[in-house]
Amino acid sequence: MADPQFTGLLLYDGDCPFCSAASTAVRRLESVGVVPWDDPAAQEFLAAQFGDTPFALFFVDIEADTVWAGRAAATELCKRAGLPVLVRDIVDESYERVADAVQFVSGTDREIDPYHDAYPLSDDAAALFDTLATAGTRTHSPDA
Repeated sequence: MADPQFTGLLLYDGDCPFCSAASTAVRRLESVGVVPWDDPAAQEFLAAQFGDTPFALFFVDIEADTVWAGRAAATELCKRAGLPVLVRDIVDESYERVADAVQFVSGTDREIDPYHDAYPLSDDAAALFDTLATAGTRTHSPDA
């Protein structure tokens, strides 16, 4: 079987129930893979994009030359997965409250960095996309 060809990647905290739930939303999206936030390829990509490795949910689309972060990433994933507008609006409006609640319940002491916008994909980060995509896995079953 050939390696998956992703044009979009979700970088998420695999220990976070909310982020893991967001990763399941991409099951409907064959061209989107997932990469754990702490994967070395993800860390290198984030450093190239932001000059740091912010801790948040990120969605990268090489074809759109865009990186969505935090609330914007969750909302973009809902949109692409074809979820109803009501769900997208709830995710957008409740993202920080849900993230805070999950952080409290899961007992993690790591603060989520305040990145919540769409950012142009930097040239340095774009150059690392293929390496990042190699670290990606599918969350959907092609036969489903």
